[in-house]
Amino acid sequence: MTKAGTTVAQADPSAPAVRLPRRRGIELALIVVAVLLSVYGYCAVGLATYGTVPPGAAGYGAGLGVLALVAHLVVRYRAPYADPLLLPIGVLLNGLGLVLIYRLDLETPGDRAAPTQLVWSTVGVALFIVTVLLLRDYRVLQRYAYVCVAAALVLLTLPIFFPSVNGARIWIRIAGFSIQPGEFAKVLLAVFFAAYLAANRNALAYAGRRVWRLQLPTGRVLGPIVAIWLLSVCVLVLERDLGTSLLFFGLFVVLLYVATGRTGWIAVGLLLASLGAVAVGWLEPHVHSRVEDWLHPFASIEDGQGPNQLAQSLFAFAAGGMLGTGLGLGHSILIGFAAKSDFILATAGEELGLAGLSAIFLLYALLVERGIRAGLALRDPFGRLLAVGLASIVALQVFVIAGGVTGLIPLTGMAMPFLAQGGSSVVTNWAIVALLIRVSDSARSQYDGEVAP
Repeated sequence: MTKAGTTVAQADPSAPAVRLPRRRGIELALIVVAVLLSVYGYCAVGLATYGTVPPGAAGYGAGLGVLALVAHLVVRYRAPYADPLLLPIGVLLNGLGLVLIYRLDLETPGDRAAPTQLVWSTVGVALFIVTVLLLRDYRVLQRYAYVCVAAALVLLTLPIFFPSVNGARIWIRIAGFSIQPGEFAKVLLAVFFAAYLAANRNALAYAGRRVWRLQLPTGRVLGPIVAIWLLSVCVLVLERDLGTSLLFFGLFVVLLYVATGRTGWIAVGLLLASLGAVAVGWLEPHVHSRVEDWLHPFASIEDGQGPNQLAQSLFAFAAGGMLGTGLGLGHSILIGFAAKSDFILATAGEELGLAGLSAIFLLYALLVERGIRAGLALRDPFGRLLAVGLASIVALQVFVIAGGVTGLIPLTGMAMPFLAQGGSSVVTNWAIVALLIRVSDSARSQYDGEVAP
């Protein structure tokens, strides 16, 4: 009986403890399906192109299967309560990406990207395994928040000292080896934002002045994180990597909203993003040309110059129709050098059709949803923000890339997670999946063994 006279129910000590199912068998079954679908796609490309199964189909299937099986065994051993959908989705998207890149390689014999992408995928899975094995508690990352942000700023600054490629300074190229540091920086910044906002969430939500319906925090609390964000965005603007700039801004606003629960931050973020996009679109020639291509995608055809990349992408989507032309039977290679990177989604749309494209988007949506669900189930604010931040990175990338390729928004030049050619991108995405695996394991294991009511 409490002081107010209300009765509080006491847990029955004789009640049995609830044991949560680990669902590792479901994960293994889904991984087998993912590998089989990838091998089927690989064989379908060979049959459509040469009329026979590619000679490397068995090796491709065995390699992908071994990588997936080792990753599954590590999850079964180190993260037994992890979400059973995260790893199979990563395997399927990565496998489909290898199939699409291999299909485009057949049209460009002098530029074979699939073998290199397979090597990077192996590195990504290896990083996934190391992360799950060594990072036994994700909360350890909170101690290294400022180390992460310092490393992120260094990584973002390095490409400034290297020559630009296709109008942007986002790569480091040494002796034929290239890496995109911004891909790794986004994960480090997500860790920093999550740690800082978790430590100052009350001050951000309630301190400071109230302007109209928005409760502003004090400058002492909000100042450091805004300064870090502005510095990173300014560096990216100098490098003309506006896609990643938009990604960082979206990540900052989403985490600020989740930390404070103030919907006004979403409105402020959208307003600032719109003003910044308009300003940069008018002042930066490289971005201005992309805006013009977006507004007038068929202008190059009318001028007699032939369709540009965006126009070819729209033609590819139109040719795909509802069910697609079939793997290996499309012509999206006409897009040019970006077919394997920025515009690989056009190949999926042409050869798999609207049905296949919708399935791909559903896979991304499911990956994001499971990540956010794992975060919201945690009692730890840092883990909640970290999971939401990592899932938001994937969601924002998919929206920005898909929107640019389909003509919804101007192109930004980012890589589609898991699908597009890009070693840094695929390695980073596997690191994101590993962290979400660790967070989801903690989210479910915290309820394991609790007494049933």
